[in-house]
Amino acid sequence: MNSKRPVNLDLSTIHFPLPALTSIAHRITGVILFVGLIFGFWALDASLSSPEGFESVRSALAHNVLVKLIAWGLLSALGFHFVAGIKHLLMDTGYGVDLEGGNRKAQITVVISAVLVVLAGVWVW
Repeated sequence: MNSKRPVNLDLSTIHFPLPALTSIAHRITGVILFVGLIFGFWALDASLSSPEGFESVRSALAHNVLVKLIAWGLLSALGFHFVAGIKHLLMDTGYGVDLEGGNRKAQITVVISAVLVVLAGVWVW
């Protein structure tokens, strides 16, 4: 079959609208949170195992830059994922499914998520 349709395989030339980008980021943050469960379960297990384990987790969160960065990343992913999830729930109920409403909700999602990321950074650092 000889198709005359144009084929664009150069992904750098494709420009997604903001609602698509927030939807893709929602999926990516879900994967990050799933993988981040390893860190969370380790910290929970170590902190509940003994007073020394609790102190080691507390010390790591207080003094280790990499651990702080991981915690900030996970909290940021959680904040964005939560806000984008609310946006998707609103869309599932039929609210703002038109083009203008979708763009507006995507903008609100980005702004609220940015505020949450900054607040998570202030809390962790």
